[in-house]
Amino acid sequence: MLRNIEIFIFFLIFFGLNFYVFMRLFTMMPAVMPMRILLIISAVVVQLPFFVSLIWGNSLPTKLTSILYIIGTSWIIIFLYLLLIFLFLDVVRLTHLINIKPFMVHNWYGFGVFTIIISVLLTVGNINYYKKTRKEINIEISKYIPQNQLKLVIISDLHLGYNIGKLELENWISLINAEKPDAVLIAGDVVDNFIRPLEEERLYKTLRKIISKYGVFMALGNHEYIGNIEENLDFLRRANITVLRDTAVLINDSFYIIGREDYSRKYRKRLATITDDLDKSKPIFCIDHQPIRLKEARQNGVDFQVSGHTHYGQVFPINWLQKMMFETPYGYNKKGNTQYFVTSGIGIWGGKFRLGTRSEYVVVNITHESANVQKHE
Repeated sequence: MLRNIEIFIFFLIFFGLNFYVFMRLFTMMPAVMPMRILLIISAVVVQLPFFVSLIWGNSLPTKLTSILYIIGTSWIIIFLYLLLIFLFLDVVRLTHLINIKPFMVHNWYGFGVFTIIISVLLTVGNINYYKKTRKEINIEISKYIPQNQLKLVIISDLHLGYNIGKLELENWISLINAEKPDAVLIAGDVVDNFIRPLEEERLYKTLRKIISKYGVFMALGNHEYIGNIEENLDFLRRANITVLRDTAVLINDSFYIIGREDYSRKYRKRLATITDDLDKSKPIFCIDHQPIRLKEARQNGVDFQVSGHTHYGQVFPINWLQKMMFETPYGYNKKGNTQYFVTSGIGIWGGKFRLGTRSEYVVVNITHESANVQKHE
């Protein structure tokens, strides 16, 4: 019952704010009847596709669902910026500091400038999304590393599905393989919502093309649970990805990789339970989708933890809000002997726009502290 009330309140707020945005657009645009009719039609067309794709998407043709999903999720980003700009203009109008009322009422010039600003933001955001950033970090740990160096490639939040498919994935894999990593760690959300588009494009075969010395290891994200978890796990198995669910695996008798269940799972084990029987003289690397309760890693002998999930907000100013939500919403952090990296993700949820953030893959060079001391002597 409480859950239903929360959903109702969410929809009430969402559609209420959409009504505010469209009323502001209606007031600003020139009083030309065809334009007004088009705006009213658009008010319905851009809001419904996301919910239709989410609820009935798997029953519709894949291409149609993909179009609906792209339109619906792109509108969410457009809506965010329209809302912020109109709220700002209304604050200015109400303070009477500047007389902007003529600009906001049936004004060709105002509507034109407004349209250009939104178009430029979306264009820049789309270009930024497709420019994948190579993020490289060098970390030292006190424990022995084979050959005194280990190279990991970290990716997260691929969100493969109705919006991101084979072509993008193949480009990402080329970037990963060019690094010649010892291991690839995936910090969750390979699957966006539903497995159908991944199966139709046989993306499990594409994922098999990732080349690394020790393999590909993954912790589940919250999105793996939106669809059918068993189908998603079967897909990941066929993709030659080792999914670690509150378990640890010893690699080459040299270091451990732990993968944790997503924080949203009530049955998730305590990290102490997972690390209890491990040889803590060996390096321990942990994959945890959501960067929550980071101190657990420090308390249980983890040397390096990688997370994703946040996307670093995807667009400004959501990234600012995340600084209040997460201890480390993005980037490198160190607490005691434990080092962390939270990646913004190589893919994206919804509309393909990045403003104030970048999509990335992370190259981590891990070395033994004493080896670096000897190198400098």
